[in-house]
Amino acid sequence: MIVDCAVYREGRRRPGELPLERACEASQDADAFVWIGLYEPTEEEFDAVRREFDLHELAVEDAITAHQRPKLEAYDDTLLVVLKPAREAGSGAIELGEILIFIGDGFVITVRHGEAALHDVRLRTEERPDLLRCGPGAALYAIVDRIVDDYQPVIDAMDHAVQEVEREVFSASGTNPTEDIYRLKREVLQLHSAVAPLAEPLDRLARGRHDTIHSELHAYFRDAHDHLLRMIQQIESYRDLLTSVLTANLSQVTVRQNEDMRRISAWAAIIAVPTAIAGLYGMNFHHMPELDWALGYPLTLGLIALVCAVLYRYFRRIGWL
Repeated sequence: MIVDCAVYREGRRRPGELPLERACEASQDADAFVWIGLYEPTEEEFDAVRREFDLHELAVEDAITAHQRPKLEAYDDTLLVVLKPAREAGSGAIELGEILIFIGDGFVITVRHGEAALHDVRLRTEERPDLLRCGPGAALYAIVDRIVDDYQPVIDAMDHAVQEVEREVFSASGTNPTEDIYRLKREVLQLHSAVAPLAEPLDRLARGRHDTIHSELHAYFRDAHDHLLRMIQQIESYRDLLTSVLTANLSQVTVRQNEDMRRISAWAAIIAVPTAIAGLYGMNFHHMPELDWALGYPLTLGLIALVCAVLYRYFRRIGWL
């Protein structure tokens, strides 16, 4: 359950392992905070952490069940931040995880669900003692910054997928990538639902509306917020572009269907000429035109060929064939 548990004093990690029973006591020291990392804990497993740090029951319920939207909520003196990391799973597919972060006076608790590695974030942050001196908010910023940065490769892969489907729609191959467009648009909407709601919590953190976050961190959160806004604009542009591509594809399908119908109608009109004449002579009446005339048969064939040729030329001229 507990991936890592460490105490940081004056921006540096104290050596040795920190038992959970001593974590709350260590968080009371001046210029120190505890960083606890958990992975998909059950209710029973998380109960010990809840009792040690007196976490609100509603926040604990969110951390256990997961499936929350990105948000920032305050429970007394504790902040709960929900983040949705994303990664590209191939062929334009996106996999989302979930990280819930409890920030309080002297502690930060991260609860991870799904594929979202935080060990590298911790190691990279431990190389910045100047940042860790700002307290638990520094750990929150490091996680937020990593997740926001990880959105960019996903957006780049999505950009490539959108260009590919756009190229296919406007190619001369005559394929119908409607299913691919709908699938890609669903992935775009999924990514938008993970990224866009995070803008408001980051704005609150950047504006310093919570005393738990050190004032020196406001500029860092503001930078992450600006980066996130640019990504949201990119994602929204892909959503609008896919809507336009889908409309264009449906229009092209309609045009191709109309062309097919015109082509079929033209050939049906040409074939109707010999069919009508053959049907007339097939009635076997005794007195029929040119029945006893030696040139009647070749004249009839010539008439059929002439009328069909005239119709064929006409339909070619108007673009039906």
